[in-house]
Amino acid sequence: MTAAARKMMEDEHDGRERRDIVSGQIMPEARLIRFAVAPDGSVVPDVAAKLPGRGLWVAASKTAIATAVEKKLFAKAAKANVSAAADLAARTQSALVARMTGDLGLARRSGALVLGFDNVLRQLEGPKPPKVLIEAFDGASDGKRKLYAAAHRMDLECVVIETLTSGELGLALGRENVIHAAVQPGGLADRLILDAERLSGFRALQQPGRPKEPHE
Repeated sequence: MTAAARKMMEDEHDGRERRDIVSGQIMPEARLIRFAVAPDGSVVPDVAAKLPGRGLWVAASKTAIATAVEKKLFAKAAKANVSAAADLAARTQSALVARMTGDLGLARRSGALVLGFDNVLRQLEGPKPPKVLIEAFDGASDGKRKLYAAAHRMDLECVVIETLTSGELGLALGRENVIHAAVQPGGLADRLILDAERLSGFRALQQPGRPKEPHE
């Protein structure tokens, strides 16, 4: 993610900061995952940061969460005998994917999302360009390059997300082989940018950022 895109994402969270229980560093909430303790004493991911109780914050990465589980840092931070499952990082990743795909479904139903190469290109070239350009990570590079070139040609400030697969996009949108999509400015677009950045800490995928140069 570019510095400008990260700053925009962090600004959306009003500059709130929390302490990462693994590194001890104070970090913006937008770069962290909140965990909560369920009534049975188990640690659960709270990617929306809305569950009741004291939050336990960890940097948004598979490695950081695995370290917190292995070293029993959740119990130390909570000052209680809480349990964190070995698959907590995988469950957190699944929760982020579910939140993103749910938001994509909402964007489509609200008319804020367009699908397909031709429709996305028309949006980029139209009077109301999208804020988010979504590309399937496993999609062919040729179509992506053409859309990146169009965005660069018009110097658009849209953010590119490549952290979901075509299968995940298709499941969210009720279609097969979804490769290209775009989302208009608004709260859903902002949330997708936030969650894509956090999801990139769990996958060796392209982080969200500015459209690439056409030759990249």
